[in-house]
Amino acid sequence: MIRVGIVGYGNLGKGVELAIQNAPDIQLLALFTRRKPNQVETIYNTPVFHLDDIEDWKEKIDVLILCGGSASDLPEMTPNLAQNFNVVDSFDNHSQIPEHFNRVDAMAQKGNRIALISGGWDPGLFSLNRLFGEAILPQGKSYTFWGKGVSQGHSDAIRRVPGVRLAKQYTIPNEEALETVRQGQNPTLSTSDKHLRDCYVVLEQNADPHEVEIAIKSMPNYFADYKTTVHFIDEAEFNNKHTSMAHGGYVFRTAHTGFSQEHQQVIEYHIKLDSNPEFTGSVLVAYARAIYKMHRQGSIGCKTVLDVPPGLLSEKSPETLRASLL
Repeated sequence: MIRVGIVGYGNLGKGVELAIQNAPDIQLLALFTRRKPNQVETIYNTPVFHLDDIEDWKEKIDVLILCGGSASDLPEMTPNLAQNFNVVDSFDNHSQIPEHFNRVDAMAQKGNRIALISGGWDPGLFSLNRLFGEAILPQGKSYTFWGKGVSQGHSDAIRRVPGVRLAKQYTIPNEEALETVRQGQNPTLSTSDKHLRDCYVVLEQNADPHEVEIAIKSMPNYFADYKTTVHFIDEAEFNNKHTSMAHGGYVFRTAHTGFSQEHQQVIEYHIKLDSNPEFTGSVLVAYARAIYKMHRQGSIGCKTVLDVPPGLLSEKSPETLRASLL
């Protein structure tokens, strides 16, 4: 059995706890939180401990799955824990992944541990699909569309803005742009051409809505490059209309092949999710299994989904996979 711990118990932490129940080779030993442990009620009565006590588990846990937010938690949490534990995180700030990788790699190498960053579906599974598309159709164009759905990372980033009590951010694809890509027209699209970002915010008492809106719309790496709309609503409306965690998206690779480039080729990959955190949690559990196997084989340092042999994601043997999937 692969012994696993969860760090953080928000929506993603709960998704990981649920996913582990479907993994016969993985045992969830403990949950670690910055809250008071006796105030955290888990779905499956998982033992809860304070994050300050995590060093006591150094030799008891094979992999830690980190479920903090990318805006402020994971940039510090992942490298700090990677020196003493094998870790998996879902860091999703695309532009800062190289910097995050280097910081985590230095600490994992120092502790002879292995770390996987940016697991999930984007970055993560969509990253693999972009890689396959570029490798197979090198003269083509790649396109990624997200939504319509709730972005956990962007919603978390809004909640970190002073004056915000509750927030949900919906990423909405431009349907006209998406269809031109699907038809193989190879359009040139800017970041703002492809998506809208729709934010629903409940303010803290006495917060200035104008200041909050400016802080959201000017946030680098999250909203500054997009057409962003901010709606201020009360808590009752938020709880009534904005509790869903659905999401989804598309990856396309389009190209022409042949002596005269006469044949149009389109690769399309699509996911549709009722629960973003439960799906992301399931991806993280599969990659926790993979890096556990890689570490047992002697691998150390930081990895991404681009570095992991896909067969390691499965609990099945290579022989079984060859017989059933090839």
